[in-house]
Amino acid sequence: MSNSIGKSVILTLSGESHGEMICATLDGLAAGIPVDESFVASQLSKRRPSGITDTARVEPDDFRIVSGVFNGMTTGAPVTILIPNTNVRSTDYEGIRFLPRPSHADYVAHVRYAGFEDYRGGGHFSGRITAGIVAAGALAIKALERKGISLATHIMQCGGIDDSAFTDFAAQIASLNAKTFPVIDDAAGKKMTEKIDEARRSGDSIGGKIQTAIIGLNAGIGEPWFDSLEGCISKAVFAIGGIKGVEFGLGFGFADGTGSELNDAWTVEGGKTVTLSNNNGGINGGMSNGMPVVFNCAVKPTPSISKEQDTVDMLSGQPAKLRINGRHDPAIIRRICIVVSSMTAIVLCDMLAIRYGKDFLR
Repeated sequence: MSNSIGKSVILTLSGESHGEMICATLDGLAAGIPVDESFVASQLSKRRPSGITDTARVEPDDFRIVSGVFNGMTTGAPVTILIPNTNVRSTDYEGIRFLPRPSHADYVAHVRYAGFEDYRGGGHFSGRITAGIVAAGALAIKALERKGISLATHIMQCGGIDDSAFTDFAAQIASLNAKTFPVIDDAAGKKMTEKIDEARRSGDSIGGKIQTAIIGLNAGIGEPWFDSLEGCISKAVFAIGGIKGVEFGLGFGFADGTGSELNDAWTVEGGKTVTLSNNNGGINGGMSNGMPVVFNCAVKPTPSISKEQDTVDMLSGQPAKLRINGRHDPAIIRRICIVVSSMTAIVLCDMLAIRYGKDFLR
């Protein structure tokens, strides 16, 4: 089982949905980076369920940083963050232990780990594990901000409702990072909330699209071929359950145009080399080009729903019916935004440390 990502700044995750706690270790951060625990708590609150769009399982996320920080600063040793699980209800899963939930990891986990997997709440495959990503990502986000790099993720589309596009990146990133429901257009957010509630009341779930923007990144971050900026971000983001597609810039829209229409022409503004458009999402040849890095992710509907579904009884090997009565999100799209931003920030810290050395972030 592989639970670590990164080469210079490395994130390792452990824990299960209904286990004692979630653990995130961030190894490779330079010494001397300020650690703001109130900001970590604030970031975790953005992931925490709140209201009709989310699960009824609400964890306090009372984290503890148990290593790598002294007097409010990183020491250079691995930073380990522990987040206890306190609001578990494992009995919800006893009756469906051998009935894998459609589109969930239950069946493949049972096969891969020979029936020894922790099946409660999805175990190590649960979205609960992303709390560790957000906690560790809070340190990475603050380290990037000190270098003039900021990022945010918004709900681009949900339930057939579209959010506004990025125009004033700096102002909109700051605004999004202050919101619980991350949309640029609050009116669109209200309509999305109504669509999510409709799915909840019908015992169903919905998905959507999210969009992440990064500004302040110098040109030349990334590598050609196998460690491209797109590739490293995509690998990290695809590790998050529910993400089923990633595209940078115009993405699949390139299939419908010509080079003369879609090439990002170069020019100079204020003595700085920039592009007139940003169809490539701020990346050329696997490396940042100095423009905002923009990518979209497709988020699938939450697999756990209360409607009756077809499955297989893994004990008898026969078809069976499944109705889930546990606590589940009618849409994970709001909560996944901060997870994607956090994971992206960790990747950027890793790539900047590779490009400039670990002490660059100090």
